Amino acid sequence: MFRRLSINLVPTRTAPPSVNLHTTGSMQWVQKQTRLRVVDNSKLGREAMTEGKQVKCIHVYKKNAKVHDGQLGDKVLVTIKGQMKRGYVVGLVAEQRPMIAKFDTNNVVLIENNGNPSGTRVVVPVPNYLRSKGAELAKIVAISSRFV
Repeated sequence: MFRRLSINLVPTRTAPPSVNLHTTGSMQWVQKQTRLRVVDNSKLGREAMTEGKQVKCIHVYKKNAKVHDGQLGDKVLVTIKGQMKRGYVVGLVAEQRPMIAKFDTNNVVLIENNGNPSGTRVVVPVPNYLRSKGAELAKIVAISSRFV
């Protein structure tokens, strides 16, 4: 006469689609294998972007050797079209501290071995925070025309 009613209170979980899986780790910082976007007008950077070649970080230069995660203003070693170049991180997707801008892409400005920027200007706005980073980023700040 009475039927037993079973209610499943535990939701079923399904595996996420493979389209949403990323191979480059978390976007909280720049680490090895993170894809970057060159935002200066250097010849090598322009060629890589027009050909659709990816720029990847292969090392982050940090004073603390235990943690190799790059934050805003850190020096990184990247591969671009089969060459290794150094650069500075000038924009991150990650949530930043208050009053520091968050970007849509992870941006890098390429530099030469002597520390001079490869390009003559930066084509995107850079965070105003980089002005306070000191002499190592002074040349990049000098070729930047817009700040946020």
